Amino acid sequence: MTLKERIQDDMKAAMRAGERERLATIRLMLAGVKQREVDERITLDDVQVLAVLEKMVKQRRESIVAFQAGGRADLVAKENAELGVIQTYMPAALDDAALDVLIADALAQTGAASIKDMGKVMGIVKTKAAGRADMAAVGARVKARLSS
Repeated sequence: MTLKERIQDDMKAAMRAGERERLATIRLMLAGVKQREVDERITLDDVQVLAVLEKMVKQRRESIVAFQAGGRADLVAKENAELGVIQTYMPAALDDAALDVLIADALAQTGAASIKDMGKVMGIVKTKAAGRADMAAVGARVKARLSS
């Protein structure tokens, strides 16, 4: 079963169970997937669906920070709930040790020696850690490794 099919099945289950908030979030996810499929005239595979979900997770995190700064606890709670639902479809996050190994492998593979090579390293790490790590944090780690 593909990730998209799993999301669709969960939408039906949420409808039957009367879970309004979860259903609304799942519909947003499917709308994002469908929008990308229509825009690019393709059927998304699991990796591409994960990319859409990653983007949604990033948007929710940014919204949470903005709403906290604005003192909107109600909207922070809503975004946190949506983030929780979306994250159930994401693969398990990499721990720090596994992430360090991935970065070290990418550095060795590219022969990166300076900050100028960061793009090459990030390209490799991004493909291997898709959906399993916050790329902003990974970028900071790679930058620190290349700077030292």
